[in-house]
Amino acid sequence: MRVAAVDIGTNSVLLLVADTSERGLVAVEERATVTRLGQGVDQSRVIHEAAIERTNACLAEYARRIGELGVSRVALVGTSALRDASGGERISAFIESRFGTALRVISGRDEAALTFRGAVSGLDVAPDSSPLVAFDVGGGSTEIVRGACATGDLFRLDYAESFDIGSVRLTERHITTDPPSSFDLAAAVQTAETTFAHLPSLGKDSPPIGIAGTVTTLAAISLGMTRYDGARVHGLTMPVVDVHRTVSDLARMRLADRRQVPGLDSGRADVIVAGGIVVLAVLRKLGASEMRVSDRGLRWGLAAEVASPL
Repeated sequence: MRVAAVDIGTNSVLLLVADTSERGLVAVEERATVTRLGQGVDQSRVIHEAAIERTNACLAEYARRIGELGVSRVALVGTSALRDASGGERISAFIESRFGTALRVISGRDEAALTFRGAVSGLDVAPDSSPLVAFDVGGGSTEIVRGACATGDLFRLDYAESFDIGSVRLTERHITTDPPSSFDLAAAVQTAETTFAHLPSLGKDSPPIGIAGTVTTLAAISLGMTRYDGARVHGLTMPVVDVHRTVSDLARMRLADRRQVPGLDSGRADVIVAGGIVVLAVLRKLGASEMRVSDRGLRWGLAAEVASPL
């Protein structure tokens, strides 16, 4: 069976088309498009008209491609921007007309659970292994989840929380100069540290798993990738000192220079510094000296859910 999963996030819209097999899901095609749906949402709590147009144009292209690939089942979910703001009705209506299915706006906890399921896929995690911690730094929110893999597709989750901080949200709040001033950076760090102040101790049995565009971009930059290759990123262990050095280097650059950095999508260049600050705040709070990078995430968890027997 061939399935498709679409993750409509605050910064980007992700598509996964995959076939089911005895080895689990096998990707047929993956796409990521920066549409910045959450532009201005942190202040206005209303989705801008231009952001709706960009997102619907992306979804139209995804619908066309899904049709070409002969997908049997498709699911679409919306996350932080669609949870937090009004104005998403046009996106919902567009999805029903183009995909023949309803948009599901998921809670932060459901997002965390799907994120965990996707993050651990393809990482050779044995059933009944020690609990793992995964975190997803998105554009508008950050999900942190602790759980363990059970037999088959079952997961035991003992902690899942969504925090209202992400690369776009933190950028809009604090990054006001180009390059960011020391004042801007200090304010962003303080907000990130405060946000995660009450995150409980989640254990240190293994490195936390970082996913989503900010984390994979930092990994790609550290590898000097001129063209993104998920296979090289997926499973990579990245020391925190490397993460810190990468974020610090980016923070010293002007936006025009960041857009030229190998491994950094130009559409993400304006929010990568704030995103990196969030990543570092999570790692510090978890007491981690390194993180394991997963190129998979919510869309993989959603695809696994869609592929499950009805």
